[in-house]
Amino acid sequence: MARTTHWLTPATYDRLRRELDFLSGPAGDAAGAAEFGAYPDEAARKARVARIQELLKDAVVGQAPPDDGVAEPGMVLTVDYGDGGEPETFLLGVRDRAGEEDMTVYSPESPLGAALLGARQGERRSYRAPNGRTVTVTLLRATPYRAEGAADAARG
Repeated sequence: MARTTHWLTPATYDRLRRELDFLSGPAGDAAGAAEFGAYPDEAARKARVARIQELLKDAVVGQAPPDDGVAEPGMVLTVDYGDGGEPETFLLGVRDRAGEEDMTVYSPESPLGAALLGARQGERRSYRAPNGRTVTVTLLRATPYRAEGAADAARG
């Protein structure tokens, strides 16, 4: 079975490391609880620890994919839904709780992310939205994520 890698920004990686340290440390850390929230029971805490460990074990951190215009994890994608609205720009990568990124993040496993994987500029793809509707989207641009330029890319 092939290993799944998880593309993370440096900020997301650092936040997950801090959260894992908090969850693995002694209970009662008010600052950590304020940053990461409380867990309703021990099973929820253990599940979160396992999820973070899984993400970090197979993490690719901030390594930019090739600038080949292909939609893949680590790319900033700009798409058009063909509805007359503004294009949407987002990062294709691990979306794990509220991140510290300057832009929206969609997971490659999300309906939109899965539909766009491997797409090239100008290519149209369709996916089924959670509400059951079929949505068609056109990839306008795919560029490697760069932390210093993320806010600029999100603005277009």
